[in-house]
Amino acid sequence: MSQLLIIGLGLIGGSLARSVKQTGFCERVSGYGYRDRSLKKGVELGVIDDYTLDLDEAMASADIVVLAAPTLIAGEMMVDVLPRLKEGAILTDVASVKGSLLEAAVAANDGVVPPQLVLAHPIAGSEQSGVEASVADLFVDHRVILTPTPETNADALATIRAMWDSTGAEVVDMGVAEHDAILAATSHLPHVLAYTLVDALAASEASEDIFRFAAGGFRDFTRIASSDPVMWRDIALANQAEILGAIDQFSDHLSTLRDMVQNADGEAMHDLFSRAKAARDAFMIKKGD
Repeated sequence: MSQLLIIGLGLIGGSLARSVKQTGFCERVSGYGYRDRSLKKGVELGVIDDYTLDLDEAMASADIVVLAAPTLIAGEMMVDVLPRLKEGAILTDVASVKGSLLEAAVAANDGVVPPQLVLAHPIAGSEQSGVEASVADLFVDHRVILTPTPETNADALATIRAMWDSTGAEVVDMGVAEHDAILAATSHLPHVLAYTLVDALAASEASEDIFRFAAGGFRDFTRIASSDPVMWRDIALANQAEILGAIDQFSDHLSTLRDMVQNADGEAMHDLFSRAKAARDAFMIKKGD
């Protein structure tokens, strides 16, 4: 491809730009945004080749446009971006929620799914944010989920698959609804829990001692609470129904555990902990870790 346009140059967009420049998948990588601070930094770091604050100028020569803005903003931008795609250009994204973006795209395209739209979600990241944190190998050996619809153009899908293949990622396909349900349970819920635990402990009268004597398990479990709050607020709003379902399911299990502790039911607790250990060990073996 000749030119890739990144809209929203942060950790994910910046890492994708670095990777496709390194592999030569695209001849040129440009950036667009509302403010030039991160874009200027991106040029200085060699992440992108150039940038503009003019959307018409940015879209005029872009063969692939990547919406790398936060989920809600990406949805809002569909209205401006879709009509400006040049003939043959492809629109994709990196957001954690697919349903809300598909709805936004359909609404911005007269009620029809745009065939040149290929929604994608790289399952990679860091608690760090911003273009300064971007790295070319962020996606190596990580999964990228594509969520094509029956209307998706086959050539557009193949191109975006090839782009993510070039980053070293494992690319898989999944339905939009399935994606949002699975990610609510495996990614969105853990972030919600980490934020809530840290906030609850910070509000405790003994918070100073709690954090002072916190061990490695606390650090590992709550690491993701250092992630960008704006991004995770938007994800929670965009995937509201699925996250509520995941919270309710977890609350039921936590209530069951509370009863076990209250009743000093050691055998039941041992069974629960053993099942959980076996499930996680099996997961780690499949991952090869």
